[in-house]
Order: sequence, then structure tokens, then C-alpha cells
Amino acid sequence: MTVLLDDPAREVRFALADALGASPNAPRHVLLTLAGDQMDIAAIVVSRSPIFIDVELVEIVGTAAETLQIAVAARAVVSAAVSAVIAEVGETGVCWTLLGNPGAEIARASFTRLAERFGHDPEMREVLLSRSELPGEVRQALIRQLGDSLGALIVGKSWIDEEREQNLTREACDRATVRIAADVEMDDLVPLVEHLRTSAQLTTALLLRVLCAGNVRFFEAALSVLSGMPLDRVTTLVRAGRKNGLRAVYAKSGLPISTFDAFAAALEACRGMAEERDLVDDYQLTCKMVDSVLSRYRDKTDGEINDLMAMLRRFAADQTREAARDYARITAAA
Repeated sequence: MTVLLDDPAREVRFALADALGASPNAPRHVLLTLAGDQMDIAAIVVSRSPIFIDVELVEIVGTAAETLQIAVAARAVVSAAVSAVIAEVGETGVCWTLLGNPGAEIARASFTRLAERFGHDPEMREVLLSRSELPGEVRQALIRQLGDSLGALIVGKSWIDEEREQNLTREACDRATVRIAADVEMDDLVPLVEHLRTSAQLTTALLLRVLCAGNVRFFEAALSVLSGMPLDRVTTLVRAGRKNGLRAVYAKSGLPISTFDAFAAALEACRGMAEERDLVDDYQLTCKMVDSVLSRYRDKTDGEINDLMAMLRRFAADQTREAARDYARITAAA
């Protein structure tokens, strides 16, 4: 086999790579030599051979041509370390292959980097969003990029003015964030909240939307991040039902004091409707929650409270429309 490595006939070396590429018992020096052969021969070995260690694969990704990088991304097993390097330096085709590989282990930081590099690309964005394990904060960032792209298109076409576009984009992004927050696991809540905070999206209006959707755990995570208090301590204060304790952590979080009563009312509504969760759908529950908050502040008409109540009315209308759409889809399917 060692002698065959010097055979001038490309077909001989190709056959040798094809025969030995996936074997765990193949001589190491033979496979390493074939990995430096012509591109199609090297790709067979690099994509199949289990003898390569991560350090060697990382070197290939960092120095070799795109064909060999794709071969690395397509391996049956790709470690998180190798995936991280691909996410950092890989071209579009290489990262596309990585995302389509069920044997690739991709860490949270690598998903974040892929979104930063390729979130503007509609096809790559779609592939990223199709990954069920995509972290919530990365999914939200991609939705935000999509909203910004659509908003720029709308303004560019002069369909609406820029201020209205920004309002519509923000509202649409907030609606999507509410749905994302409802689906993330408990361990992913704090990273999602931190992402929203650093990107200036963790607004009072968004928090009230999420809380009116019944997502108390997201609200608790947000208070923990904003106040710097441990999450378990915040959870105890929020769920104890004592207004003074809630007011203290709320004030420490830096949220507007003028909106405290709205959040207190939403929490009371959450506790009061806990038994109804299994009796009504999410849309009905949210509408009831919003109605409960609105009824308490019907006479408030000034400043931020007024803006907040206007947002909640739009939110309730959105939920009603979504419920109608769901009903129409179910009816059509039946």
C-alpha cells in the first residue's frame, strides 16, 4: 500500500483512498499521504477516516481549500471544537454543510457566530431557523434581522414612511419574541433575556406582553438579570404574592415605577387564571389577561401608562386575530 502511494496513475490512488478511507485499521501514514493528494482523493479520506483527530481537522479547516473544508463538515461526527472553527472561518458552502449534518455537535456560541455571519442571507437564515436546538436568543436575533430586512424593503419601496415602518417592525418582532420565550427551556431563559437586554429590546412593553401571555418565568428571569439578584430569590418574591416584596425587586431592576401597578395586575391575573389554563386556549387566556389589566387602568390616560395600554389593546387584537386564523386553518383541514 505504501508503494501504491507513488503510483502515477490517479485511478490507483483514488481506489486506495476509496478502499481504506473509512477503515479504522488503515495505516495512518497511508491515509495522511492520501489526504495531501489531489482534491477529490483527499476529500474521500478527510470526509470518512476516523483516524483524524480534532487538531488535524481544525488545521484542515483553517488552511485547506473549500472542498476539503466541506469534507470535514460532512464527516459522520463533527465535534463542537471543529464546528466552532467552521462557524468562525468557513465559507457559506462549508457552514451550510455543517448545519445540514445531523452528526455535527454545534455549541451555543457557534450558533451565535453563524447567525452573526450569515443572518443576512435568507437561505442560511432559513436553515438556521429550521434547527430545533437553535438557542432562543439566536432565533430571536434572526427574527430581528428578518424584520429589519423587510422593513428596509418596505421603506425603500416607499410603501409607508420610516417611522411607521419602525413601529410595525418592533411590534412584529415583539410578537415573535413572545412566542420564542414561550418555547425556550428554563436554562435558556437567562441567555435570551441577556441578549434582549444588550440589544436594547428588553422594553417595558415587551415584558408586559410576555407576562400577559402567562409567561411568568420569563418575567422572573428578566427581573433577575436587570436587578442582579439570584433567580431563585426573585422567583420566591414574585410568587409569594406580597406586593411590597415585588415592588422592591421591581424598583431594583430599574423598570419605570409608573408601570409597576400594571405588572402587579398582570401577576394577579396569572394567579387567578392558573386553573383555567387547561380549559381555554392560549389566545383566550391572553385576551382575558389583557382585559384584566386594562379594566384596572381604564381611567389612566397620561404618559407611559397610556402608551402601554394602547400597546396592550393592539396585543389583545393580535391574539384575537391569531385565534381566528387558527380556527380557520383547523376548519379547512377538517
